[in-house]
Amino acid sequence: MDNHLARYYQLKETQKQVEEELNLLRSELLEQYAEAGKAETEEYALTISYQERREYNDDKVYNALPDASLWRLMSRADTGKIASLLKLNVLQEQWLTGTYEVRKVPVVRVQKR
Repeated sequence: MDNHLARYYQLKETQKQVEEELNLLRSELLEQYAEAGKAETEEYALTISYQERREYNDDKVYNALPDASLWRLMSRADTGKIASLLKLNVLQEQWLTGTYEVRKVPVVRVQKR
């Protein structure tokens, strides 16, 4: 068991280092190529696109709901839960108008050719 614990710890530390380096490289790629949106070399192709993500305000969502029992389904303004409740028609889109801000989040994709 001690070997498993040691290996798990080692892998988690490696994961942290890899994630830090990925974040650094992602930031550098965004700085250099955000305007162009793409770049290519002989071996790799870079594409930068943007996704729109909603960031909900807890207080505004709570006040916008017609029934407080709906809030108990969420417990907080979780984007995933709200999206699911919208798909299930438990919530209506018009109730949520003005309760969120749309943020554009860059998505970096590097593919090997």
